[in-house]
Order: sequence, then C-alpha cells, then structure tokens
Amino acid sequence: MNKSIKFIDLFAGIGGIRKGFEIACERKNIASECVFTSEIKPYAVEVLKQNHPNEKIYGDITQIDAKIIPDFDFLLAGFPCQAFSSAGKRLGFSDTRGTLFFEVERILKEKKPYGFVLENVEGLVNHDRENPKDKMGRTLSTILRHLEDLGYKVTWKVLNAKYFGVPQERKRIYIVGTICDYPNLSSFNHHSKVLGDILETGLETEHSEFIDNLLSHYTIDELEGKSIKDKRGGENNIHSWDIEMKGSVSREQRDLLNCMLKERRKKKWAEEYGIDWMDGMPLTLENIRSFYYHPELEELLNDLVKKKYLRYEHPKKKVDNHREYDTSLPKGYNIVAGKMSFEISRIMGRDDIAPTLVAMDMQHLYVTDGSGVRKLSLREGLRLFGYPDDYKLNVERNLGYDLLGNTVVVPVIAEVSSRVLDIYCSDGGTSK
Repeated sequence: MNKSIKFIDLFAGIGGIRKGFEIACERKNIASECVFTSEIKPYAVEVLKQNHPNEKIYGDITQIDAKIIPDFDFLLAGFPCQAFSSAGKRLGFSDTRGTLFFEVERILKEKKPYGFVLENVEGLVNHDRENPKDKMGRTLSTILRHLEDLGYKVTWKVLNAKYFGVPQERKRIYIVGTICDYPNLSSFNHHSKVLGDILETGLETEHSEFIDNLLSHYTIDELEGKSIKDKRGGENNIHSWDIEMKGSVSREQRDLLNCMLKERRKKKWAEEYGIDWMDGMPLTLENIRSFYYHPELEELLNDLVKKKYLRYEHPKKKVDNHREYDTSLPKGYNIVAGKMSFEISRIMGRDDIAPTLVAMDMQHLYVTDGSGVRKLSLREGLRLFGYPDDYKLNVERNLGYDLLGNTVVVPVIAEVSSRVLDIYCSDGGTSK
C-alpha cells in the first residue's frame, strides 16, 4: 500500500469532507495529504486558510485544467446540483454538461483516482423523478451511470446525522465508489447526543422588545423546546396572542384563536366555498359560529382584526401556478401567519436535537442560557456538525451561519470514508 493517501477537495466549503476523511485515515493509521483544494466563496476560503495556513486554495474549478491537478488517490466533493433542473428540461439528463457534477466527472476521467466520496442534499434522490414509484429520479440515475461508465463500482445511501453522535436532524445522500469493489454503506453503529451535550454555558444573553415580552410571559423552563409561530397549534407552540404581541387579548379571544387555528385547515370549508383546499382558509362568521359560540362573537373577531391578529379577506383560488383572491366569494377571518413572523422561531431545549440547520433558519434559533436566551455560538454550530473543538471559524456570526448551513456532518463523512478505505486497505491500493 502507498505510505500516504493523496486526495483533493472540491467545492470544499469550510473543509468538512476533508476533516472527516482525515479522521477516517487517522483511525486506520494511514497518513493522508491534501494535494489540491478548490473553493470560490471568499469567507469560506478565509476559514480554510485559518485551518490550513500553509496551503494554496484554488478558485473556480470550472476554470482549472484537470491536467494541472497533482495525481491523487481519492476525490472528495460536496458538489452543488442547482443546475440540474434546467439541464433536465433541456437534455433529459442525457448529459451532465452545464452542471457542477460535470467538473467532478471530468477530473475523475482525466486523473483516474482509486475512488471518491461525494455528498449532497437528500432531495437529489427524487429530483426529476418521472414515476412516484421509482427508487430515484433521473438526476441521480444519470450521476450513477456516468460514474459507472468511468469504471467505478458505486454505492449510495441517505444517512441521518442524528444517528452518528450529532444532535441534529440532517439527512444527506452519500455517493461513494472505488475501482476495485462496492463500498458497504449499511450497518453503521448508531449513537446519539442531545443539545445539552454540546451547548456552552454562561454566554451573553440577548435582549430586545420581543425577547423581554416573551420572558415576561414565560419562565426559562417553560420556554425550552417551544416553537414560536402562528401557523400551528399544540402545547409546544407559542403564538403571538399568547404573549399579547400585538395588543391585549381576552381569554375568550385566545380560546377563539386557538379554535380557528385548527379549524381553518379542515377541507370541508373549501367544499363550502367551492374552491380547491388550501392550508389555512378564511372562515366566515357563520363558519365560526358552527364551532365557537359567543354572544359577541363578531365584536371579538373585529377587535382581533383591528389588532392584526386576524385578517378579514376573501379566500384564494388557483390561477395557473399561484393563488389569487377570489372576490366573488364572501370574506372571512384568517390567522395572520408567516414563516418567519417572529424574531425567534424556536427555543431549543437541552434534551432536544436541532432541526436541519440552514443559514436563514439559524438566525431564528435560540437556546436558553442561565436566566435568558441567546442565539447559537459559532462553536456550538461547529459542534452541531461534529467538528472538533480546535477547528477555527473566525468570521462574523452571520457569515458563520451561512457557512455552517452549507457544510457537512464530519462524523458521518468519517464513517462513510472508513468504508471506502476498508476496500483500499484490503486491496493494498494496487488496483489503481
């Protein structure tokens, strides 16, 4: 076997795939060397240089001739696939040109390494699927075919980070292959953590009018694990009327709003209107009277409209690929709701696992700390992706969130890479 495995890291981000691969090599007592790294996002490049100060980071891989890349044994890539949709409509995925997977393909074809480790979003599995019963869509099918046509034995699987010692719900597809044998991506040893295992304590908490209002209505213990949105009900959800965010709310009005929240999603109201069902219908005064009686119901409702807890609006009808108000139908009362209505969307509890972290959502995720609440620190963010504590991410918090939302889960990469390295070790790396 070679004394040292050489690898390249494409679409490197902050270097998560590389870190996972290096960990897998260390566990098998294999020396590893990254001989080429490519990344175009400036602050991702900054982080790569913080962690690998003596290395050159190359820019746009589409502008780099594969011939200038040093010889290597493994290609690592978390390639974006946003271009597949238009390519599919144009070419039916008979070709990969115009997509960033093509860059992976052309380098594999030119350099003929021993194997590869690729990561992508779970949605790649069903992208451009023709039949709902198909195991995969045309996009993934094309990717696999092109890799196999290059002589690789390819395996793929969707894995969830929460089973690999990371307190985050994050499903991703891993595509791996070698020229010798099919890597085995089944029967991993599962282990779990909760947020309390990775959270720091004693950090500065945050204050705003919204947060102070929240803390005036709920204790810290009551806030743990709560979502804050007006779209759904349930005991783990706090609504704008629960904290009187838009003005005072009587007990009757609170009960009324909670009833409407559930009722507005029932399909029978769409049938009464004679329109296609939508998730959240405006309900007429007569509709509401059928499930909530109060002698001053109309006054209660109009007060809630005035305070902007409710909207008085026509139902919507489908027009082409969107919905428009149907002014021919009577107006009704509807909950005012938006995906990011509030400064905080969720206060995660110490016994919870985090939802799938994406850059925009991370701005609205909070945790409790002492007697207050705060956003995740970047160190906690790194831990939620399984990075070791000596990994550097010295950027502004918002930039850090953006980078973390697009990174990989290091322990999953390490386990997946280990399966690929099993083949390399048993084969002695001689098949190349």
